[in-house]
Amino acid sequence: MVKTNLLAHINDPKDLRKLAKNQLETVAKQLREFIIDIVAAKEGHLGASLGVVELTIALHYVFDTPNDLLIWDVGHQAYGHKILTGRRENFHTNRQLGGISGFPKRSESIYDAFGTGHSSTSISAALGMALASKLKGDFQKHHIAVVGDASIASGMAFEGLNHAGVTDANLLIILNDNAMGIDPSVGALKKYFTDVKAGKKVRKNNIIEALNFNYSGPIDGHNINDIITELERLKSIKGPKFLHIITTKGKGLQQAENDQVTYHAPGRFDKITGELPAKNNIPQPPKYQDVFGETLVELAKNNPKIVGITPAMPTGSSLKLMIDEIPERAFDVGIAEQHAVTLAAGMATQGLIPFCAIYSTFLQRAYDQIIHDVAIQKLPVIFCIDRAGIVGEDGATHHGAFDIAYLRCIPNLVIFAPLNELELRNMMFTAQMGIDFPLAIRYPRGQGTLIDWKLPFSKIEIGKGVCISEGSEIAVLSIGTIGNKLIELQADLPKNKVAHYAMRFVKPLDENMLHQVFKKFKTIVTIEDGAIIGGFGSAILEFASNNNYTSKTVKHLGIPDQFVEHGKVDELYESIHLSKEKIAEFLLKLL
Repeated sequence: MVKTNLLAHINDPKDLRKLAKNQLETVAKQLREFIIDIVAAKEGHLGASLGVVELTIALHYVFDTPNDLLIWDVGHQAYGHKILTGRRENFHTNRQLGGISGFPKRSESIYDAFGTGHSSTSISAALGMALASKLKGDFQKHHIAVVGDASIASGMAFEGLNHAGVTDANLLIILNDNAMGIDPSVGALKKYFTDVKAGKKVRKNNIIEALNFNYSGPIDGHNINDIITELERLKSIKGPKFLHIITTKGKGLQQAENDQVTYHAPGRFDKITGELPAKNNIPQPPKYQDVFGETLVELAKNNPKIVGITPAMPTGSSLKLMIDEIPERAFDVGIAEQHAVTLAAGMATQGLIPFCAIYSTFLQRAYDQIIHDVAIQKLPVIFCIDRAGIVGEDGATHHGAFDIAYLRCIPNLVIFAPLNELELRNMMFTAQMGIDFPLAIRYPRGQGTLIDWKLPFSKIEIGKGVCISEGSEIAVLSIGTIGNKLIELQADLPKNKVAHYAMRFVKPLDENMLHQVFKKFKTIVTIEDGAIIGGFGSAILEFASNNNYTSKTVKHLGIPDQFVEHGKVDELYESIHLSKEKIAEFLLKLL
């Protein structure tokens, strides 16, 4: 008797391979429903995984995973893969503290051949594995990288393609072409693939074949039989191969197909109708990204030199607001962080004022460009570093833990971290008035603290901190929005005992203020939502050492020397002792 709930009996790909081909469409339907049911209630990345359901099933059906190695670029699309590889029963814990990761993770499963979270790494990793297999004399193992049309346009992906094309590695690259990343794909390569799909003459001048790949496609990525047939054929072909498949992001949920940007990661929604919950009308502080986006448009309308740049994050960074209103001066350059930074540098040499909006964790990918192209030449590029600090359920690959530490050592670079939305606006205003140095402004994901934030602009003095509250026994030096936690818990601390200074600038430090603090207080505490090693607290220790304040006690609160896992932001702050309660407990012990 045929089991009606086939998915419930698939505990690993061996179970999947026992099924007849004509049962796989049923598996696809049930897998899609399972993903929708869980993500509707628990949240997560939806559209990408729905789009590759048939491909996921076909890959595990045709290839001998985990012996054959399968890599999912970025990993937004790996939910179906996780469910089919022994994690169905635990999938409800996805992205929760202590639960499974929302991205492929080697320590989680032998089926996760390579940990991912950032884009465009899969080709290089799979090629490395393929060459390793060859060196070990294993010529039967297959190595498969699934990469999206947005990710393959990144420079690193082309570096991998360039190398792979001159090898005889047993490598299969599958292009999941849905014309989408998180936002719609952009650029000339996207146009090329669009023309290929339309059957235009560019197929005669195939870019992929020019790089010495055996190219096939494009094929329908939702026809499971066609995919299996093509994968079976490609298994017998030697050397680097490239399969182009066409999919629809959000396939199977009409709202997700119609609004692919929103349903990339929609939050909770009705699993039957797909509708998102109605928003309440209670006034809320804006998200920092929206403060950035609205302020940039406001400033750009009055300053024609201002330009905006983002590497494939127009919606997430809110540069989309400027793209919509002043499109000729706002640039989404695709997944190309290195290019974004040097593009901004080039613009700065010509008198423009570039605001380069990049998430903290993605700016890591352009480190050489920050140093070589911007800082050495002392070009006035303004880096608006979104998602600084703990970001939540995306976990270790996405927390903005390291930007203070990796930027602080760079000469010429000024680093500012606003306490609130108003300070973010005022620093942007100050920067566009004219600076002769590169500037980094870091701010967190999520809502701010102020309802009324659109106050008249005022200039911020570079390198100047502010005293938030006076005290007699302990001085707390905060950097950035985490200082608001101390403001909120002041009522829980002994009155007039704890002074609070919002330093605002990591570099240059407000040395006049620090001299006053170190002369008055025996105990100083630093608080930051970045890595303790090399971060803001380290800068304060260096100041103390250089100015002979070594008799003072300096304590640090920040992100410890570990990769912080995934979970809700409040849970993660609690786990690393940066919640309000933990900060209060720490300070009370010192009093």
